[in-house]
Amino acid sequence: MEFFTKTKAVELRSHLEKYLIADDDLETARQTRHGSSRKAAIWFVELVDEKSHVIRLKSSYGRYLTASNMPFLLGMTGKKVIQTELSGNNFDNWKLEWEPIRDGFRLRERD
Repeated sequence: MEFFTKTKAVELRSHLEKYLIADDDLETARQTRHGSSRKAAIWFVELVDEKSHVIRLKSSYGRYLTASNMPFLLGMTGKKVIQTELSGNNFDNWKLEWEPIRDGFRLRERD
């Protein structure tokens, strides 16, 4: 993956200047305007051997950023992301995989 060949860790920041951080409850991820919790704001990049076009994002707590089916806000189209462990079966692991997409000078993620 050309975006992450030399990158070991990233901070995820939205177009609204909010950072995605991993909560220390080991389950939730949330947005904040403060980058004060530097450890929680860092996501480690793991390349997926079988699929060269996707990555996994691991929190400093050792859990993975995972797509869920839960609505982010009532009435909105977005879904929540949570922290989970890498499971033994490959059936659910696709929820942990993110596809980086170049969008001008930014990079978007698609689950």
